[in-house]
Amino acid sequence: MPLSDIQSRISKEETRVGRTAGSTHLIAVSKVQPLDRVVAVLDQGYRIFGENKVQEAAGKWPDLKSKYDDIELHLIGPLQTNKARQAMGLFDVIHTVDRPKLAKTIARIAQEEGHCPRLMIQVNTGEEDQKAGVLPADVDAFVAECRDLGLPVEGLMCIPPADEEPSLHFALLAKMARRNDLPELSMGMSSDFERAIAQGATYVRVGSAIFGERDYS
Repeated sequence: MPLSDIQSRISKEETRVGRTAGSTHLIAVSKVQPLDRVVAVLDQGYRIFGENKVQEAAGKWPDLKSKYDDIELHLIGPLQTNKARQAMGLFDVIHTVDRPKLAKTIARIAQEEGHCPRLMIQVNTGEEDQKAGVLPADVDAFVAECRDLGLPVEGLMCIPPADEEPSLHFALLAKMARRNDLPELSMGMSSDFERAIAQGATYVRVGSAIFGERDYS
């Protein structure tokens, strides 16, 4: 599906639910995508991209950033503590702060480097054992801990369980964000981004619908 079609669907959903036009930002998720597909989207003038892995991003984006201006890069996959410094040098926004050890590491490196990306806290809204994220009951305390560390936390992120209605999880995330005065909500992917917009998403993460199916082989 062309990028313009996704942008049109976002705009239509904003209008349908009474959202301000342009209040939802599209992250083009380029993980595991061939370079030519990424370049094709860059050549259309689009500049907001998401990656899941620090190592993959490090092999791709420094060169692209030297050729294209104003790229905004988002880390939307889990972040290992030992990759934090590299991630902070690569990404403009990190969506997956999910534990005190990582928060403390980011705070220490930010103090050393004099720079910190914008941050979001990943919430495990489905309380799934195999999934990263702060449990809903712990969100308020973790937001407070991050703020005490001086971290620029702007919002919350979630990935709903595959077998549950995502709107329920999007609504829960929005409620937690409002309670903590956090303006950004990173939620919604290729299959459900319109439902996320209806619940207040400010970032939706769309990959295969823009670039085509991924080949993990």
